[in-house]
Amino acid sequence: MCGITGILAFNDNGKQHLLKTQAATRTLINRGPDGEGFFYHKNVALGHRRLSIIDTSSNANQPFTDSSERFTIVFNGELFNYKQLRKELEVKGIQFRSQSDTEVLLQLFIAERENCLDKLDGEFAFAVYDQTTEELFLARDRFGIKPLFYYLDTERFTFASETKALLAFDIPKVIDKTSLQLYFHLNYIPSPYSIFENVKKLESGAYMSVNLRGIKNKKKYYSIPYSDRIENNISYDTAKLKFRNLLEQSVQNRMISDVPLGTFLSGGIDSSIITAIAAQHTKNLNTFSIGFKDEPHFDETPFAALLAKKYKTNHTAFQLSNDDLFANLKHVLDYTDEPFADSSALAVNILSMHTKKHVTVALSGDGADELFAGYNKHAAELKVRTGGLKANLVKSSHALLKKLPKSRNSKTGNKIRQLQKFAEGMKLSPQERYWEWAKWSGYSADQLFLDTYSADINSVSHKQRKFELLKNITEDYNTVLLTDMHLVLENDMLVKVDRMSMSQSLEVRVPFLDHKIVDFAFSLPSDFKIDKYDRKKIVKDAFREMLPIELLSRKKQGFEVPLLKWFRTDLKSMITNELLDDEFITQQGIFNSEEIKKLKAQLFSTNPNDAVEKVWAIIVFQYWWKKIF
Repeated sequence: MCGITGILAFNDNGKQHLLKTQAATRTLINRGPDGEGFFYHKNVALGHRRLSIIDTSSNANQPFTDSSERFTIVFNGELFNYKQLRKELEVKGIQFRSQSDTEVLLQLFIAERENCLDKLDGEFAFAVYDQTTEELFLARDRFGIKPLFYYLDTERFTFASETKALLAFDIPKVIDKTSLQLYFHLNYIPSPYSIFENVKKLESGAYMSVNLRGIKNKKKYYSIPYSDRIENNISYDTAKLKFRNLLEQSVQNRMISDVPLGTFLSGGIDSSIITAIAAQHTKNLNTFSIGFKDEPHFDETPFAALLAKKYKTNHTAFQLSNDDLFANLKHVLDYTDEPFADSSALAVNILSMHTKKHVTVALSGDGADELFAGYNKHAAELKVRTGGLKANLVKSSHALLKKLPKSRNSKTGNKIRQLQKFAEGMKLSPQERYWEWAKWSGYSADQLFLDTYSADINSVSHKQRKFELLKNITEDYNTVLLTDMHLVLENDMLVKVDRMSMSQSLEVRVPFLDHKIVDFAFSLPSDFKIDKYDRKKIVKDAFREMLPIELLSRKKQGFEVPLLKWFRTDLKSMITNELLDDEFITQQGIFNSEEIKKLKAQLFSTNPNDAVEKVWAIIVFQYWWKKIF
């Protein structure tokens, strides 16, 4: 993977910003430590930081210009079918001067323009500049695996892999207030929105063209197909076989690399399947996992070791202490250039850091939970829809559950918290239930913010944004998974993996997100994926004989960062004297100071309840705010 950025100026004032391209590009050095390049032509400038994966020679350096010198590309990503595409282009008489997928992509674009996107199997964000028309063409992969931000005003259009590069172009730093509320509800900001006004994320599966007058067009070239495509006539056994063949091919395709490659091996089902397949296509496969010395309940390394032993992989397990996690905290907060409060990013970052010492490319199991209903909330949603004695009993106990102490930091308290959420969800529509169950920090605008912020957040525009995020949810269970793909996967899971791996200059590939697999998954009835007995049914059944029985019989296990412990020890001074200091909160003019005081008192009390999650989201935002402003 790499880092890309660029600018197209609309007038002389905009052209003054072209000189900032080098500074903007160098903010992306972690994404591309192996080299940099620049391109300038009249009103445009492009920048590229390179992480060499395929054709590591200088012939593949970017920005890459074709032999006619009309078209220039900057490309972040990998094409896994580039060899096949190259052969097709060579049959048409096109000659190549490198072995890179970058040149294949550029030549395919020259030949077919936006129609080339339908042929690409990969994860990517790229921009092509046409000197003749003085237009930029930008596109992003089908599922948003690779990021692409852009800013537009009357003087210029700028784009980049990260917002830190946009800031180097001196864009206005104005917080988007409704996106701020989305962050404090979800712990992340969903596409196409960003924390800044006038900065957007190009949607997954979309492209856009920009000329000297502004955005010429913007269009989706891919949407996940799911309606009227359910293959009710396909047998479960046939579906298992087809899924297995698709995933095996996807893994094999994603092992193309001119640098060392391995797999993340968590000890869960998904990464174990990816590893088992990969091990059949290479000798001495490198596999990596992390364990937690201080949190044995979350330590999955024994299960990872079982799989590694079965397939004789070159396995490395990193045993971390809570001190190791805490020591990495500042690096994660410093690298984060948009508020993002999924605390498991700490573990992903450390795993990426250690993995990078051995390989440059890693395969992961991301995407399977969203595609095939692997989360606890998916089982809960099924129980709500099917009802039954237990579900109705929990619903009738709602009043009692509200009074009992709740916390993520104890087994009993967390169970009570989950039961209360379930009871509340049973009373809601599918859309509102999804929204409530997506909630992390749990704030309403009226609670947390000053009136000047909450008024905007409660506006019609915010309600419209919420509707857009939830519009796909119907009584069809597959639409819950569809919404997860667009909301949770694209904006939380993939962002976490991309940012944390790229901060360590590691490329991560996701075989479950081959578009042929996604299309197939959404053609299947939901009971192939989940029923009252099991989640991710077809995934487990298709690869059952390849996995140790211990992996198949264990429950899904998440990871909880010991935030409460840190808040009461190492981070206490930062909370009380800095980020949540009363005087600072007042001067900042965003948060309701009385609510912040109540929150701190609750956090340090004997019953912190949900204050831990709320404080973490605020800390991440405050750290970001002080860094930016």
